[in-house]
Amino acid sequence: MSFKSLALASAALVATTVFAFADGHGAAPAATGKFNGEIYLMDAQKMTLYTFDKDQKGTSNCYDGCAAKWPPLMGNAEMALEKGYSLIERKDGGLQVAYEDQPLYLWFKDQKPGDMTGDGVKGVWHTARP
Repeated sequence: MSFKSLALASAALVATTVFAFADGHGAAPAATGKFNGEIYLMDAQKMTLYTFDKDQKGTSNCYDGCAAKWPPLMGNAEMALEKGYSLIERKDGGLQVAYEDQPLYLWFKDQKPGDMTGDGVKGVWHTARP
């Protein structure tokens, strides 16, 4: 296979991957929900979302080990975002969903919808609320 053929094949694979990702992630990434009387922000799987006091508006300060425990709610430019939600760019170029410019995260210990075990961790993590 020539270099030109290899380059064209690679470009086709990337284009296919991008379109598949965009098609599979067009729905709203987060919503306001109510569970056991609590009103809070949740992702599309109804898992609790959190904010981090050490973040600044529009800027995430949770990377590496922090992001392993607090996975950022990632998005893409094709997502439908409701009022109040936006996308912020992370240091790696990825797009993270934010609410009122506060980056949103999941907590690795939450196992099912309604779990809020990350609320209050180290006094800097809080359940995201509208």
